[in-house]
Amino acid sequence: MQIYSKTDKGLVRAINQDACRTGILSEAVGFAIVCDGMGGANAGDVASNTAVSAITDYITNSYRGTMGLPDLEKMAKNALESANIQLYDMALNSPEYAGMGTTADLVILSGQTAVIAHVGDSRVYLVNDTVTQLTKDHSVVQSLIESGKITPEDAKFHPRKNVITRAVGSEETIAVDLASLELNEGDILLLCTDGLTNYVELTDIASVLKKNDLSKATDLLVQKANENGGGDNITVVTVSI
Repeated sequence: MQIYSKTDKGLVRAINQDACRTGILSEAVGFAIVCDGMGGANAGDVASNTAVSAITDYITNSYRGTMGLPDLEKMAKNALESANIQLYDMALNSPEYAGMGTTADLVILSGQTAVIAHVGDSRVYLVNDTVTQLTKDHSVVQSLIESGKITPEDAKFHPRKNVITRAVGSEETIAVDLASLELNEGDILLLCTDGLTNYVELTDIASVLKKNDLSKATDLLVQKANENGGGDNITVVTVSI
């Protein structure tokens, strides 16, 4: 199992409101988390870092070596729900955190089985001979695409492209999207925030991942996003068996 991560504030933002965390639970089980926070002042930073810590704590305290796929899926869902409760309570009790929230993508890799839990518009991709987006954005522009009002190309330049419709911490309860898949040798799972996908084309992302050692690819992708403007925080995590 190989897991690599890199987060960077980019060239424009004053602070990094992205956060990520990776960990190994056993010889064949590991996890990766990517969050992109939102909120005024430093609330986005607080949201993303609190969420990755809450999710990590839940997983490390709950994981058992006997867990099968249903158990892993339940644990992943509960981990994001636990983070949601913590952030929502913080926002209720502290005016400076009112309205804060964060995207969250969690991947748990057990052997060749990957479990994905997702909220928001950060993304998980499967990269092999092709690039396949495994998560669906919870965003205004995604809703407009699905209703046929705009095209995916229009969405790249839409004035509300950064407005998400679901976030960890913004409501008392949260709906978590769950998915699972079997990985083959050579498959790569890419977790990333929109600071990567808004500045680097998928074809270029795939090229970097395929032509470079994975230990270097995360740094190279962040570098490429910054070379193309670096207008947002950038977080990249790669997971492979």
